[in-house]
Amino acid sequence: MKKLIYILIGCIALATWYGCSKTNLANDYNKFYNGHEITYTGAVGAAIVQPGNLEIGLKWKASSDPSIVKYVVYYNNGADSQIVSVTGKPDSIKTVIKGLAEYTYSFTIYSYDVKGNKSIPTEVNNAKVYGPYYIATLLNRAYNAVTPYTVSTNGYVTLNFITPDTINVGTTIKYTNRNGQSVVKVLNADSTSITLKDFKSGTDVTYNSGYIPQRTAIDTFYAPKTDVFPKIFGYAPCDKSLFKKVKLPNDMNPYESDTDIDRLWNGNTTPQGFPNIFHSDGAHSLPQTLTFDMGKVYSKLTQVEEIGRNCCHNPDDFEVWGIADITNAATTLQPNDAGWKAEAISKGWKLLKEVKRSDDGQAPYKVDLDNTSSPVRYIRIRVIHNSDNEGSYTNMTQVTMFYDVLN
Repeated sequence: MKKLIYILIGCIALATWYGCSKTNLANDYNKFYNGHEITYTGAVGAAIVQPGNLEIGLKWKASSDPSIVKYVVYYNNGADSQIVSVTGKPDSIKTVIKGLAEYTYSFTIYSYDVKGNKSIPTEVNNAKVYGPYYIATLLNRAYNAVTPYTVSTNGYVTLNFITPDTINVGTTIKYTNRNGQSVVKVLNADSTSITLKDFKSGTDVTYNSGYIPQRTAIDTFYAPKTDVFPKIFGYAPCDKSLFKKVKLPNDMNPYESDTDIDRLWNGNTTPQGFPNIFHSDGAHSLPQTLTFDMGKVYSKLTQVEEIGRNCCHNPDDFEVWGIADITNAATTLQPNDAGWKAEAISKGWKLLKEVKRSDDGQAPYKVDLDNTSSPVRYIRIRVIHNSDNEGSYTNMTQVTMFYDVLN
């Protein structure tokens, strides 16, 4: 019985001690928190990182907690921060932190109410900021080296590029139009060509490509160097459908009617054989001439291409002459007369080019004209010498004149 009494007394004493201890713990807890209950504001959700040029954007969904009045973003181990005030009820919160280094950062975001209560932290790690080191790695989009450009007969220039890197967002094209004005166009990343309808001949085209390091980037980064596009020559063949035969005094006659000079503009692109050629009658010794009308005046002829016969009697030395109007332009001397050139000049003819070939004269042979400033409609070719040294006959498959469509 005594033993039972002792046990009861011990239990009562233990219960009394526990109650006192619990009271002391509660008092200590309240003392630690200064008598206030802890209140947390609504937490920040997952943030989207938006990299930029020595800056970074952070974006997150706004908390539904109406008590939130601001968000604070801490970085550099808490040494720096940026406050984002909240007004109204935005769907999302975003901020841009400027003045950063090209570095990978970590950010901690809290929400706060007007009493200073804050949320649990949201960590944003591995947030990359880009800058000059990244820019130094960028190259302009490459042009198509095989066919960098094409020029249409109506004077449109199309620039051709290869498929870009996936982070390319566009290439800025700058050129001068025919009014002398600077023009800026943008080649989109999903396009491989761009057409300039008013490009001025002889001027430069420059280009500079832009990139984004990530799809969420807030800045576009441009290659540090602006490149110059390959020189554009707007050379197109003169319209042979307008060409006509012209017979001036002492011009060569054809060997037969089927080998007249209109064979020279029938469109052949390779050396042909008899009778699909121009074949002279050989009535006079070289030099000898032929003349044709291009159908309209060209302000700037640029090149001539000649194709010989597939065997023999091909010119390897000939002159190309031009004039805008043949009224009173006929020469009276034989083309093999030493005074013929002086007479031609006195009649208004302009020597555009003396073409000299070092081969057998068969293959297509294109050269730039020396005189490109004279307006020309009529062409006169004076054959001086044949590659096989034949001194009377001369053969040719094709003659093509080119002009600058951009002029």
